[in-house]
Parts: sequence; C-alpha cells; structure tokens
Amino acid sequence: MGVHCRQGGRGDSTVAQSHTGAHTGARFLTVAEVAALLRVSTMTVYRLIKAGELASVRVGKSYRVREDDVDAYLAARYTEAG
Repeated sequence: MGVHCRQGGRGDSTVAQSHTGAHTGARFLTVAEVAALLRVSTMTVYRLIKAGELASVRVGKSYRVREDDVDAYLAARYTEAG
C-alpha cells in the first residue's frame, strides 16, 4: 500500500516509497492549517494542489502538505518591492 504524491503537472501522481531517514523531521500540515498559514481559504489551497502549484500527499481522502513545500511555494513567489 502506497501514498499518492502530487508534485505538479495535471493529474500526475506517483507512489512514494518508504525510505529509512527520508524527510526526517518533516512536518505535515492539513489543508486547513496551510490555509490559515497563508491566510487564504481552504478552497484556494485545494486549487493550488490540483493545479500542481503546491506539492501534497494524499492520505486516504484528504491531503497533507509538507511544511517545507509551503515554504518553497512562498519562496518561489516572493518578490521584493522596488
């Protein structure tokens, strides 16, 4: 039994294999936690996941997003004024 991972692209999903030590200490957030962190609605987070803009892991019927992936999403869209 695997975990489905969305990493960009439309409908692209891969099965994440369990590796010892992989992503040690990674913190997974719920869609609601990501929405609160970004100060957007949960629907916006679901749209970002579906569009492949925000990497996520499907756990059962819900999604989880690594905190590192939220940081990467924000860093990629960060622009300095001026």
